[in-house]
Amino acid sequence: MAAPKLKHNIVTAAWLSKHLDNPDLVLLDASWHMPGSGRQGLAEFVEGHIPTAQFFDFDKAIAADSELPHMLPSPAKFEQAVRAMGISNTSAVVVYDSHGLFSAARVWWMFRAMGHQQVAVLNGGLPAWLAQDGAISAGIESARPSGQFIANYQPQLVADKREMQLSLNAPGRVIVDARGPARFAGQEPEPRAGVAAGHMPGAINLHYAELISEGKLQPPFLALESFLARGISGDDRQLYSCGSGVTACIVALAAAEVGVQNWAVYDGSWSEWGADPATPKSH
Repeated sequence: MAAPKLKHNIVTAAWLSKHLDNPDLVLLDASWHMPGSGRQGLAEFVEGHIPTAQFFDFDKAIAADSELPHMLPSPAKFEQAVRAMGISNTSAVVVYDSHGLFSAARVWWMFRAMGHQQVAVLNGGLPAWLAQDGAISAGIESARPSGQFIANYQPQLVADKREMQLSLNAPGRVIVDARGPARFAGQEPEPRAGVAAGHMPGAINLHYAELISEGKLQPPFLALESFLARGISGDDRQLYSCGSGVTACIVALAAAEVGVQNWAVYDGSWSEWGADPATPKSH
């Protein structure tokens, strides 16, 4: 049986229910919670998850050796980790989280950055699955046979600090900050120690929550309105940042759904920029 074709970057709970038994569909629970929330993604996964799902821990098992949180690993480390989950280049990968739409977008971006096109996010996540009376499993699923995944790294989807520095107020480039307005304005302290308040000079604030309604990604026409209302043009190279590179990926997901072609996620995001005393900051 061939893997189901993913024609979009998101799938519905009804679609997942129809294809869940396909052996070439790999389902990943990427639930992650903000520091200080008191919640643990893996512990909640063990208590209950969508059947066949595996837990994707981008904070530990699939992160680069860096002082910054959950940075994108090397292609070799990514390959090793996803092969152990039974993922091959021919697999269809669907990612979800327990919020509805939050951290799953980060894993979608990681697979895209590693050249895997057949990846999508479950729109509405676990709540959407439960709303349609979907079954739940507890514990840890049996290991799948090792996959055959070869990464094809896509550097154009990954921005680093140097590119961000070169993009400050540069023609044809726009920096989009997905944090909440208070954090963007420097009126609310950052949740990580040693990280200054404020934003990158010239950045535009588009709070990721504006792109979500009831735990689901806004329809493309509404998402497009959010971009256009801020003067964000599809002709620009769009660089998405946030606190630590998680919610920036929600903006990237919405951008991909409305057809933006030239975009990247700033992996280090404000955790890197705000911690560097040499980087310029605005309030």
